Amino acid sequence: MGLPTVFIRLTGCPLRCKWCDTSYSFTGGETISQESLLEQLGQHATRYVCVTGGEPLAQKNCLVLLHSLCNADYSVSLETSGAYDIAPVDPRVSRILDIKPPGSGESARNRWENVNLLNAQDEVKFVLQDRIDYDWAMEVIRRHDLAARCPVLFSPVYSQLSPTLLSQWVLEDRAPVRLQVQLHKIIWGEERAR
Repeated sequence: MGLPTVFIRLTGCPLRCKWCDTSYSFTGGETISQESLLEQLGQHATRYVCVTGGEPLAQKNCLVLLHSLCNADYSVSLETSGAYDIAPVDPRVSRILDIKPPGSGESARNRWENVNLLNAQDEVKFVLQDRIDYDWAMEVIRRHDLAARCPVLFSPVYSQLSPTLLSQWVLEDRAPVRLQVQLHKIIWGEERAR
């Protein structure tokens, strides 16, 4: 967070999180060749690229795209719901696994086998809507010893859970997590996020 990054948002997502703020990515978009995409990326003054969605791993060419971005010497991250197998992802990619808590309405879609594939360059993110989600996430961290595997991020659902309140819970519990807010919404507002 905080580094100039180009986001590549892939269209389509089989999940329907209750608080999703990117439902516009479920449909639409445009088909673009990898060559054209790499040319467009070259116009930006950053080497950081985040492939996101929707759910990027639901797209058939996502793995090839990630490999191509790494070969072009970009620092690449993948934001995924964790509902798909992350094993085939290029090992040079930092995988950000968004574990879905109960408040999302999609916690049954978590693919727990992915947790054992995480390493120090990856991250786990929990987007939390309330105390129930927070307590659930803390139990998942303990059960899977997540903080020993990789950084863990707690992000409040925008305009539903106060970052101040979430930070109080984290401090009280001495939780082994980093607080993450949607910086782009703070800087540019909700419309810029699209």
